[in-house]
Amino acid sequence: MFSIRSVSKTYPNATIALQNISADIAHGEFVALLGPSGCGKSTLLRLLAGLEAPSKGAIEWDNAQRPGPGDIGFVFQDATLLPWADAADNVYLPLRLRGERRANAAGRIQAALAQVELTEFAHARPKALSGGMKMRVSIARALVSDPQLLLMDEPFAALDEFTRHRLQDDLHALWLRSGKTIVFVTHSIYEAAYLASRILIMSPRPGCIAADIRAAIPEGGNRRTSPEYANLVAQITETFRRIMPA
Repeated sequence: MFSIRSVSKTYPNATIALQNISADIAHGEFVALLGPSGCGKSTLLRLLAGLEAPSKGAIEWDNAQRPGPGDIGFVFQDATLLPWADAADNVYLPLRLRGERRANAAGRIQAALAQVELTEFAHARPKALSGGMKMRVSIARALVSDPQLLLMDEPFAALDEFTRHRLQDDLHALWLRSGKTIVFVTHSIYEAAYLASRILIMSPRPGCIAADIRAAIPEGGNRRTSPEYANLVAQITETFRRIMPA
């Protein structure tokens, strides 16, 4: 889908966030960017979204042009919902900003809420929703424009473990159904191993890709208790042990 070519990012205060990162991401992959806090994971995500520009290198898209409006969905760590708007109107927001009429967008809004199992809460405002439900609305808002690429910046980090597991299950199932390309930032080894088809492990700042691991956990059953999942977690843990400073 796109190639990251020798990308580096240095901020005006001389902080080197990323250094010489290269990777090819294929259509339909679920890629986890895994690394310690401050290693540049979120910076790389912003570069992919076009919110910032690399200091060096380039991101090359398969059609030679960066995807247009609506082709990239972004889910932030915080749900960032409009408190005065109900779930449906929060999902409608990106379409509204593109000038689409509410009546014309109704079907897509309903479909996006259905994908995250919130059809019955379409008219509920954020104050009436749990933390997990707010994040579901945020995901639906990112999906409503049917993006080619879904970027997610630690969306489950602030949730309790039970809610986090449920949303991980739902996100993994959504990826299997939709076949969308997802790049997911996390600092959880267990989350990356469970969700992703591929894990890019980043070193401490200045961030670079220290390892590229392909996941091979069979679908079906309880994937968290499978031997393949345990082996993958062990492999990632050992990789971190090698690359992290003493």
